[in-house]
Amino acid sequence: MLPADVPLAHLNPSLLLLLLQLLLPASSFFPNIWSLLAAPGSVTHQDLTEEAALNVTLQLFLEQPPPGRPPLRLEDFLGHTLLADDLFAAYFGPGSPSRRFRAALGEVSRANAAQDFLPTSRNDPDLHFDAERLGQGRTRLVGALREALVAARALDHTLARQRLGAALHALQDFYSHSNWVELGQQQPHPHLLWPRQELQSLAQVDDPTCSDCEELSCPGNLLGFTLLTSGYFGTHPSKPPGKCSHGGRFDQSSSQPPRGGINKDSTSPGFSPHHMLHLQAAKLALLASIQALSLLRNRLGDRGFSRLLDISPASSLSFVLDTTGSMGEEINAAKIQARHIVEQRRGSPMEPVHYILVPFHDPGFGPVFTTSDPDNFWQQLNEIHALGGGDEPEMCLSALELALLHTPPLSDIFVFTDASPKDAFLTNRVESLTQERRCRVTFLVTEDPSRVQGRARREVLSPLRFEPYEAVALASGGEVIFTKDQHIQDVAAVVGDSMADLVTLPLEPPVVVSGRPLVFSVDALLQRVTVRIHGEVSSFWIRNPAGVSQGQEEGEGPLGHTRRFGQFWIVTISDPPQTGTWEILVTAESTPRVRVQAQTSLDFLFYFGIPVEDGPHPGLYPLTQPVAGLQTQLLVEVTGLGSRGNPGAPLPHFSYVVLRGVPEGAELGRVPLEPTGPLERGFLAASLPSALLSTAGPFSLELIGRDGEGQSLHRAAPQPCTVVPVLLELSGSPGFLAPGSKAPLSLRIASFSGPQDLDLRTSVKPSFALTSNLSRVRLEPNESAWGRLWLEIPDSAAPDSVVMVTVTATGPEASPVPPTHAFLRLLVLAPTPQDPLAAPAHSSGPILASTSPASTSVTRGRAGGGLVGNPWWGTVGGVLLLLGLASW
Repeated sequence: MLPADVPLAHLNPSLLLLLLQLLLPASSFFPNIWSLLAAPGSVTHQDLTEEAALNVTLQLFLEQPPPGRPPLRLEDFLGHTLLADDLFAAYFGPGSPSRRFRAALGEVSRANAAQDFLPTSRNDPDLHFDAERLGQGRTRLVGALREALVAARALDHTLARQRLGAALHALQDFYSHSNWVELGQQQPHPHLLWPRQELQSLAQVDDPTCSDCEELSCPGNLLGFTLLTSGYFGTHPSKPPGKCSHGGRFDQSSSQPPRGGINKDSTSPGFSPHHMLHLQAAKLALLASIQALSLLRNRLGDRGFSRLLDISPASSLSFVLDTTGSMGEEINAAKIQARHIVEQRRGSPMEPVHYILVPFHDPGFGPVFTTSDPDNFWQQLNEIHALGGGDEPEMCLSALELALLHTPPLSDIFVFTDASPKDAFLTNRVESLTQERRCRVTFLVTEDPSRVQGRARREVLSPLRFEPYEAVALASGGEVIFTKDQHIQDVAAVVGDSMADLVTLPLEPPVVVSGRPLVFSVDALLQRVTVRIHGEVSSFWIRNPAGVSQGQEEGEGPLGHTRRFGQFWIVTISDPPQTGTWEILVTAESTPRVRVQAQTSLDFLFYFGIPVEDGPHPGLYPLTQPVAGLQTQLLVEVTGLGSRGNPGAPLPHFSYVVLRGVPEGAELGRVPLEPTGPLERGFLAASLPSALLSTAGPFSLELIGRDGEGQSLHRAAPQPCTVVPVLLELSGSPGFLAPGSKAPLSLRIASFSGPQDLDLRTSVKPSFALTSNLSRVRLEPNESAWGRLWLEIPDSAAPDSVVMVTVTATGPEASPVPPTHAFLRLLVLAPTPQDPLAAPAHSSGPILASTSPASTSVTRGRAGGGLVGNPWWGTVGGVLLLLGLASW
């Protein structure tokens, strides 16, 4: 075994090890941004997680020079804050968007923080290395890493990030909750990630470990011994005589002799009796987190690791294709677009990292085809042909739901069809899933009522039959484009345009009003501005801030190039577009749709959360969507600030957020945004008044600010948010999830507004048996109900596969209250492989062969939250940790 004092560099001397150990004062292992109110100047679990990921990403960039660009130089990053935007600009080129990468880090970080809030994990000592359960904690830690690895190989990166976050939380807790630092150790534990290596020198149940301490600060309460121990928290399990407590104001055990505690979670002695040792604990926790991420990089390979953390500026390519007999032109259009994208972007930073294809007809849909190989995708797509008569309608929404379950977050999904949905009952669930996944859905519909050949119809179909598509498009931030067969080739070009990471610019008013121009703002950071108009348009004109106008005439005009394909118009504004206020006036018999999009590196991510002030740690409980009646925090993360593009130049900033009702666009309120942490990190927070969130319904978010030169900035969230009527939580309980097993699940539903009468429905993909003891509930304000579900995993279930469980809460049939959905991903694990060979003393690395409960939750009421940097955390001049562990 490696002795504790052997430097980590000796594990792999052929690779780079650079450690600038100038850590400036900062501390805390609290969960997330809201914890900083309790212990100002702290670094949270999220900070540790992000810093480790950025360091491993920089290590990957240094070792794998970008094609066609000069290699990165480490010295270019010294003395600067290590930022995702700067990494992407240096590696992929200026302006390369880091939004997906930062969103992936956010998923990992929020899953990490959620371990302190989820009812199935917050008080489990095995998940926090508490109560001297060090062996059990190591088993659960390695099990979570194994689950992350299996899920990543199964291309379910959302689940992989959730399990990675849980693993990193436990790993980081070890250094704060145990006495490893107090024992004088200067390196991470050499065997914590090596399950076949015995943990040595553990304190036994009858070994006294702590003396009594009456003060908040307890620097000398550990007894003079060399055994490894950790503190007890709360009352379960109870603290034996002579044992250490975790300590702090939330720990009930700390008032029992011996009083005090040993945790190093924060700078505050009121929370952390060993607060003075946090600096050392933070350094080791960060090194250990880099070890764990490097381990996964080695196991997954660079491509697999890059997919896990979305280390790419490119989007995914996701198609949902109607394959019935009348779809020949549409299928050919999809093939042409896919081929164009693959050939145009192959080998470039914008080459898609995922390809998803889901066919459908009636009565079937699927299977889903997922790959990261463009040639495999093209081969699969090329084998699809329009077959069969196929009467309308079709199973479109079922296929779209399947695509959403497999498409990475923040992606565009394109649906090609000429039929209405047969499964319109799925509309609300698919709407909810698009917002949970933050995916934008665009429908290309070639429905032609005058067509006499093609689809057969059993009955006269309603002219409103496409409304489910309109609802899903509105909820996802996408659109429905109606066209004809002769135009589908040209209209399908929106696929390539949308994959250029375009943002949608807010319009005022957001819908066409007869005789009133639509107004939008163009700033100096926008390029490739396009105006898309579709509908029965009589005429339109576009006017720039200088008063120059251009009408609907096709071809080149004074403002740009206009193309028309039937009832679909695209106006591409010439670059650079004039900054200021633009206008569009549309004359039409019906209500046409107008959308303005542009390409820019300046964008934002956002999350919601509820402040939690009671145990085990203060912090922000993350939400996917706000809940009616709850005081909610909005956390904004601005991407593309470009801090190193113009050193010393003023940075763009946003000062307030506007909330608007959807779809009418009425302003609901304006809330100031407060910067949190260093400006270059772009973290902002706003407290949303309860009055704005008093009733359930959709709303949009718009950020208003100014660029570095004082000119107006206006950005809108890519899709609406929804205030849900109740908080619905679905989580898995501890236990090994395997073929032939029965897994108990926990359900909580809480109301914080008016009385609620709710029916509960469940569904599972794949179709496993699921039973529940709660099907209907009545809730008064501030009342909760708990339910129990049992999921049966059949013997035939594929090992290392993902199961999605959905619970839906709905009001009475005529109720205007929208349904609330909870989504839960679970991993079916294969049995642990039995290796007859014991690990050698100098093993080449950790072995991810241990098992642990597959428990995670993705609910309407969870998966938000936010990240906050510390002014000194992340400065490469202060701490740059690049650890080569590729041989693990």
